[in-house]
Amino acid sequence: MAATPHIVIIGGGFAGLWATRALASAPVRITLVDRHNHHLFQPLLYQVATAGLSAPDIAAPLRHILRRQKNVEVRLATVTAIDANAKCIALDDGATLAFDELLLASGATHAYFGNDHWAQHAPGLKTLDDALDLRRKLLFAFERAEAATDPAEREAWLSFAIVGGGPTGVELAGTLAEIARETLKDEFRNIDPSQARVRLIEAGPRVLATFPETLSEKARRQLEHLGVEVVLGTPVKDIGAEGYTLGDTFVPAKTVVWAAGVAASPLGAMLDVPLDRAGRVLVQPDLSIPGHPDIFVAGDLASLMRANGKPVPGLAPAAKQMGRLVARNIRARLRGEATAAFTYKDYGNLATIGRMAAVVDLGKLKFSGALAWWFWLVMHVFFLIGFRNRLVVLLNWSWAYWSYQRAARIILGDRDDPSAPDRT
Repeated sequence: MAATPHIVIIGGGFAGLWATRALASAPVRITLVDRHNHHLFQPLLYQVATAGLSAPDIAAPLRHILRRQKNVEVRLATVTAIDANAKCIALDDGATLAFDELLLASGATHAYFGNDHWAQHAPGLKTLDDALDLRRKLLFAFERAEAATDPAEREAWLSFAIVGGGPTGVELAGTLAEIARETLKDEFRNIDPSQARVRLIEAGPRVLATFPETLSEKARRQLEHLGVEVVLGTPVKDIGAEGYTLGDTFVPAKTVVWAAGVAASPLGAMLDVPLDRAGRVLVQPDLSIPGHPDIFVAGDLASLMRANGKPVPGLAPAAKQMGRLVARNIRARLRGEATAAFTYKDYGNLATIGRMAAVVDLGKLKFSGALAWWFWLVMHVFFLIGFRNRLVVLLNWSWAYWSYQRAARIILGDRDDPSAPDRT
């Protein structure tokens, strides 16, 4: 085994996991390092945050996924240092791992554009921990509104703001509006949940800016039909415990969600190579880094331009394609052959807005509404890992469709501390 090439892969997301599985038959030993023990299907993370699904429905243990791949060892740890010249990494448990080839695919985190103090008042959505904390925060808001005796306080608890009009913000806003108007109907005595104010705030001129303008406009109209107030062209200037400042106006609101910015994992800075403005690594065409052909970067952490002058998007399909290419390039390097350049195959873009409302961009084919919603649903169920996850998600969605109920609305933890973690 000592003579067998050692491949270290940091990150068990789409890029890391797809690279690992693509090396199943390679004569290598692989160590997959992740600070979580599971692979997460991030496109459905908002469903956990809005109580539509439970955490295990969209996640699976890495050890279980890779149980039959004998050339892989899974290591639960956090990377604390990367020495590209010495070809080793350091872990938070004090261990070091030497590598022959390294793939860094540790993903992205939230970016508050220099206002990191906003994070405590406007949580983002990147991990299961984020989703579970946000779910607790959203459900607690209605409970606090029910108990409030002051009209102004009640109104503040029933005011929800999602900052950022990308897919995550649009999906959260539409689903939250549906919860307020349908799911919670007739369940409270002192408040009318349908009077909750759900506001989606986008500093740019339109929501879903990566979609064609016609679909962006349809998405805006569908959101407003669901009861979401869409605010465009006005940035948020400040966020605090009691609300946010929109332009020059302070808006009382107890619940603000951040979906406006993405920053690369800080591990990219450990490589001591050029980064873009978001902290992503400027990779070579074959996804290696300058000066180190044995180190690759993939997924949300990689910055690479396409032939059309546009960047490779931070989407799951792109990360999977990158992971598979890195695996092929590692095989090529072990054979002493040239590596291949990455070419992104664009299979389209999807976003759901709410019940029977979505937009789909498949290049020449673009559509919205009920048909787009069914297409979105089928695609997301299909790409989930594991039969159990597909079955559970399909059953939960079927129940929610007919009953308007959401299966994961149980609040656990300290009722006097809505920010306390809920780990169910």
